[in-house]
Amino acid sequence: MCTFDKDKGPRRLMQKGLMLILIGHINFILGAIVHGSVLRHISKPSHNITTEYTVANIISVTSGLLSIATGIIAIVMSRNLHVVKLQIGLLIASFLNALLSAACCAGLLLAISITVAHGGQGLMLGCNDTQAPVNARSPVGAQCPFDTTRIYDTTLALWIPCAVLSAAEAGLSVWCFVVGLALRGLAPCGSSYIKEQLEEEAGSSPHSRRLMGRRADPDA
Repeated sequence: MCTFDKDKGPRRLMQKGLMLILIGHINFILGAIVHGSVLRHISKPSHNITTEYTVANIISVTSGLLSIATGIIAIVMSRNLHVVKLQIGLLIASFLNALLSAACCAGLLLAISITVAHGGQGLMLGCNDTQAPVNARSPVGAQCPFDTTRIYDTTLALWIPCAVLSAAEAGLSVWCFVVGLALRGLAPCGSSYIKEQLEEEAGSSPHSRRLMGRRADPDA
């Protein structure tokens, strides 16, 4: 897994960066739709919305933005493998994004489980249910400040793709993190020798030879 081909590796890194940008945009849009269509109506403190819903949605949107940033760094780095700042930036961004995406996936799975187990009652906390608990599957007689039509199905239909995309973001980020370790020559990928190959290639470039020639002949 720590192997990085100097010839085919940059293209693969660019492809992974493009995939991160695409998935990040989709995840961000889905999270914004969930918040705009469902959670903004029931996330007020007076409605006592469960923390799992709000936290999972916020992490989903943040993970999408960080995935876009990680993808941009990966694309730029695919053309500049020897730049140390980009290598460190890819390591940090991919590591943080892997953790955030994994937390997002776990949070969304928890929110989905709670919603399914309780029949979507947490989605109906903003309704007037003085007589009996309101179930999102059959909101009969519920007086809600928002449209309850298909709120249960819509929320799950958006959360499930978000969880799958978050898992994909975590996998791509781990791959980019491993590439960063290999390029920096850090354990456990320190034996790939790609760092030495890049340094040797940079030292043998025409620009480097001109600089070495000027240092050797200061009167020139």
